[in-house]
Amino acid sequence: MSTVALATLGCKVNQCESAYLEEIFSKSNYQIRPFTEKADLYCINTCAVTSRAAMQSRQLIRRAARQNGAAKIAVLGCYSQVAAEEIATIPGVTHVIGTSEKLVLLDYISGGEEDTTPLIHLTDVRNAPDPIPLVFSAFANRTRAFLKVQDGCDGFCSYCVVPHARGRSRSIPLPSIVEQVERFLAYGYQEIVLTGIHLGQWGYDSKPQLELTELLRSVLRHCPPPRLRLSSLEPGEILPDLLTLIASEPGLCPHLHIPLQSGDPTILEQMNRHYHPHFYREIVLEAIQRIPDLAVGVDVMAGFPGETEERFQNTYRLIDSLPIAYLHIFPFSPRPGTPAATMGEKISPPVIRRRCRLLRELDKRKRLSFLNRFLGKVRPVLVENRQDKATGLPRGFSDNYLPVVVQADSPLENQILLARLDRIEANRLVAIPA
Repeated sequence: MSTVALATLGCKVNQCESAYLEEIFSKSNYQIRPFTEKADLYCINTCAVTSRAAMQSRQLIRRAARQNGAAKIAVLGCYSQVAAEEIATIPGVTHVIGTSEKLVLLDYISGGEEDTTPLIHLTDVRNAPDPIPLVFSAFANRTRAFLKVQDGCDGFCSYCVVPHARGRSRSIPLPSIVEQVERFLAYGYQEIVLTGIHLGQWGYDSKPQLELTELLRSVLRHCPPPRLRLSSLEPGEILPDLLTLIASEPGLCPHLHIPLQSGDPTILEQMNRHYHPHFYREIVLEAIQRIPDLAVGVDVMAGFPGETEERFQNTYRLIDSLPIAYLHIFPFSPRPGTPAATMGEKISPPVIRRRCRLLRELDKRKRLSFLNRFLGKVRPVLVENRQDKATGLPRGFSDNYLPVVVQADSPLENQILLARLDRIEANRLVAIPA
C-alpha cells in the first residue's frame, strides 16, 4: 500500500478540497500519513493570497524532499496556477497541478514516471470548467464540516491574485449541495459551514439566476442541520432578506464575516472595492440592530500603496467605532500580475508593522469587549474534539462564534449543549453546562 501525506494552506475552500482528496486517496488504497512523517507521495495544497503563503508552500516542499528524497511531491492549487514555472525549479517537485486539475490529481500521478523534469498540469483559468461537486463524508479531526458551494471570483480587487488563480465565479448546483449536506448529517456533523471563494456570488451564473438566500432556504427546508454557518460575504451582499432569515431561523448561526480592507474612500477606490466606508458602517449597524447577538468579523489590510497616516487613521477610527467581534489583519503583500503590485507610494515595512500592531491591539480590545457582553448568559456551544491548550478543558464555539471552554466531567465531543458563560480566562469564556 502506498502512503500519502497532505498539507493544506489557505482558505476553507482549500480545506474542503483537501478533505475530499484525502477520502479519494483512502478509497484508492493509499494510507494517509501525517505530513511530518515519511511518505511515498506528498501533496501540498497551496495558497497564493500573500507572499507569506507562497513562502510557506516552498518551505513545505523542501520539508517533504528532506523526509523522503525518493517521494513524489505534487504541488497543487492557487500558487501552482500562478507560479508553475517557479515551483518546477524547486528540487524535489515532481508534479505541478493547477486549480482546475487538482481534484483529479490521481489521473496525473498514478504513473511511474522516470522523467526527472517536473510535470506541469494546468489549464488557463479563463476557460475553467464548472466546479466538481465534492462528494465525500468526513473531515479528519474536525467537528465542523466545510461545504464548498462556489468557486472563482469576478471581483478583481486590485491587490488580489485569486481571480487569476481560480477563474470566474461558478456555482455548485443546488441539488448537489443539498445531497452533500445530507451526507454530512448522516455522518454525524452538527455544524456545516457554507464556503466559497466568493460565497455571495453563488447562483449568479445559474439560469435562471439564483440568490444565496434561496440556497439557505432550500437547505433549511429539506435537510436542516443543527447549525448552518456562512463564511465571508461582501458588504453589498448583506441584504435585508438575508438578515431577516438569520434573525428568524434558529439553525442559521448569528455570525457574519464582512471584509472591510480599508475605511478610507480613496484607498477603497484604488482597491477596486465598490462601497464607501459610510455604507459599510450602515450595513454593520443595521445587521447588529436586527440581530442583537450577531458576531461580525472583519478583514482589514494595512499598508496598501498610498495609505497615508490620515487614511490609516480613517480605517482605525471606523473599526473602533463599530461593535464588531474580531479582526483578521493582513499586511499588504504585492502579488505579481495585480495592479496594486505596480502602484506608487509604497509604504515602508516598519510603518506597515506598526499599523498591524495597532490593529492587533484594537482586535484584542474588540474580542474582550464582545466576550464581556455575554458573561452570565446561556448560549448553545458545539464542543470540538480538541482540548484548549491554555486551560486543558474541552473547547468549542457558541452559535455566535464565541470561543468557549466547558467545565465538565463527561465526554462532550461533537455535542451541542446549553452552557452558562461564567467567566473569562486566557481570552476564552469558561462555561458551565446549564
